[in-house]
Amino acid sequence: MAAELIVGLDVPTRAEAERIVEALDGVADFFKIGYQLAYGGDGLALGAALIAAGKRVFFDLKLLDIDNTVEKGAAAIAATGASMLTVHAYPHAMRAALRGAAGSGLTVLGVTVLTSLSNDDLAEAGYAAPVEDLVALRLEAARAIGIGGVVVSGHEAARARAVLGPQAAVVTPGIRPAGSAASDQKRVMTPADALAAGASHLVVARPIVGVPDPRAAALAILEEMAGAAQ
Repeated sequence: MAAELIVGLDVPTRAEAERIVEALDGVADFFKIGYQLAYGGDGLALGAALIAAGKRVFFDLKLLDIDNTVEKGAAAIAATGASMLTVHAYPHAMRAALRGAAGSGLTVLGVTVLTSLSNDDLAEAGYAAPVEDLVALRLEAARAIGIGGVVVSGHEAARARAVLGPQAAVVTPGIRPAGSAASDQKRVMTPADALAAGASHLVVARPIVGVPDPRAAALAILEEMAGAAQ
């Protein structure tokens, strides 16, 4: 599986997102739409427009609710023609999303542990297990349920690949090229290191959309990815 770059459109408005997509024409064609844009910037409609224009869209909505709600939400996203959708990797949510996506081309991804969380954060939230143990538990659940892939930090990508096998999508956010600020991410990794660990998709937002020249930034990351694949 050739590694792919997904550009996170983590901006507040549709107009700003469209400017980034235009700047990356011919460089990137896979885009992530998360909470900020989906809820405040007409992102669901933008996603549909990008899909109609031949782009691929990853709706990073991290669904978690009762089974019926997750199933219907996943079915609605599947109907847009989106490529990927996230749910929190609770077994009931993963199973419900799979039912909603049945018969479509939508890959359901289980979010294991957010890359912004540390062991201290998990303890504060009431989890007794450290990050690596909770990730391991959720990877085994994802494998047993048979979803299309998971979202893990680069630090857990090797384990995800070992558990899920060669065909699963191992999607890694928290990617920071050398010299980039970690910001609020705590388990970050460079593009080359994440690919070496087994990631199949690298999600990059601020190092691309938050700089003066998004096109040059994306090209530099793609160059690093190509070098890592050799």
